[in-house]
Amino acid sequence: MTIGKLELIIKINELPNNVETNKDNWKTFELDCDGRVVSVTVKPKIWKKLEDAAANYPMWVAAIGGKMGESTSNGFVL
Repeated sequence: MTIGKLELIIKINELPNNVETNKDNWKTFELDCDGRVVSVTVKPKIWKKLEDAAANYPMWVAAIGGKMGESTSNGFVL
């Protein structure tokens, strides 16, 4: 069997409003992707880029990519 690699890209055009910060200052938030809830954790540097884009560009789109992680009750972890 040929082995493949599953990677996902989620596009957003507004900052999430349900953001939590962990002890290392990483940001965790959930996104609703067509009824599936995706839990995303990003480094502080990435979060700063998202904030800057939202503040400076009225029509911005961000692409968040990663591997599909563990399943949750209503989605998965990215």
